[in-house]
Amino acid sequence: MTTVAARTELYAEVQQFYADQMQRLDNRDIPGYAETFTEDAEFEHTPGRPPSRTRARIVADLVEFHKRFETDPMQRRHWFSMINLQPQEDGTIVSTAYCLVVKIRPGRAPEINPSTVVHDVLVRVDGNLLTRSRRVTHD
Repeated sequence: MTTVAARTELYAEVQQFYADQMQRLDNRDIPGYAETFTEDAEFEHTPGRPPSRTRARIVADLVEFHKRFETDPMQRRHWFSMINLQPQEDGTIVSTAYCLVVKIRPGRAPEINPSTVVHDVLVRVDGNLLTRSRRVTHD
């Protein structure tokens, strides 16, 4: 049985992990973002695109994905909330979170698009949290 204190500590740790991870992505530090995944990770983020498998493939796919924004002065912010953590017997953590992507362009009102649900399996490697798999579903 997990104590309230242990669950609270885990929740805070995962929330900090997500803050670091998503700020790397929002700052377009794609290699740094990929480092928050295991070497053999699977990442499915866009409807109609096959999942990326391995860190190197995550980097390549995200570089290609972000090319469409090269001439757009948009800043993207990923907001994770309603994080539901389910620690598993094998030490992994199943995490489900809502994610709103806020698109900000100079002189315009922020736009929320898309609204998604993030399904993760988090693992510890050398004491640090990493994402082993991520599946993003769009509302």
